[in-house]
Amino acid sequence: MRTANKVIITCAPTGSIHTPSMSPHLPITPNEIAEAAIGAAEAGASILHLHARNPVDGSPSPAVEHFMEFLPRIKQSTDAVINISTGGSATMTLDERIAAAKAVKPEVCSLNMGPLIFDFSGAGARVETWQHPWEKTYVETSRDRIMYNSNSYIERIMVEVGQELGTRFEFECYDIGHLYTLAHFVDRGLVKPPFLIQGVFGILGGIGADPRNLAHMVTIADGLFGSDYYLSAFAAGRNQIPFCTQSALLGGNVRVGLEDSLFIGRGQLAQSNADQVRKIRTILEELGREIATPDEARAMLELKGADAVGF
Repeated sequence: MRTANKVIITCAPTGSIHTPSMSPHLPITPNEIAEAAIGAAEAGASILHLHARNPVDGSPSPAVEHFMEFLPRIKQSTDAVINISTGGSATMTLDERIAAAKAVKPEVCSLNMGPLIFDFSGAGARVETWQHPWEKTYVETSRDRIMYNSNSYIERIMVEVGQELGTRFEFECYDIGHLYTLAHFVDRGLVKPPFLIQGVFGILGGIGADPRNLAHMVTIADGLFGSDYYLSAFAAGRNQIPFCTQSALLGGNVRVGLEDSLFIGRGQLAQSNADQVRKIRTILEELGREIATPDEARAMLELKGADAVGF
């Protein structure tokens, strides 16, 4: 693993898991997403992992026009690295999921390194009243859906987004096997180091939020990639901050945001993404780690630069 005293904080402001009825603070409209992202950047996030939503009902959207309603404003207001999701939602086709990335040519995209059951049905247990008709069915039927990224899908994204656009990836690994899938594509020469490996823990269907699993992931990643990768890790829900802290203790980087957890403490909804960024930043600085600026993150990950994007 590559380690540095500088820690990259990624913030994922909205995602496609949580729905409007789960928190009044979840960014939905383009204005809300822009304000959330800008606030997170001002609080110390150097990378912004972004999804779009339909502003009418808050449902996940792959539409390029929905992304373009907030991307220019974020770029004008911050120097943060923009990371566009290619995971989108399990309800979207691959062409839908990569449309925005191909259109806006960002510095970074997320890339799920394999298929998995992505069950977030339990998140609906706290909701007493659903605001929109789509929400309850979307949440409850997640137990029957697979977030599908086959090896051919992964290859398409690496070629059409990575090689053709010069975009690098946040390799989202939800299980140990996903590391071996990444190693397969590295051996084939489809992606080059340094790799940003984002360990994702605590999703029902993926690897559990047990600290021993993170230590094991590092052990395997070290064996496969040596010093060619940077670690980042987070856990969904209540384990968000503890897992980020452990990642930092292991020499890695961190990710927070309302995509991953709606809470700031036990039973306490986070009122903003910036609140979560400030919380983990305080912990990191107490541990003696410095927070990477966007330009320092660009240098670490060898990104193409904000002047080479398409928005």
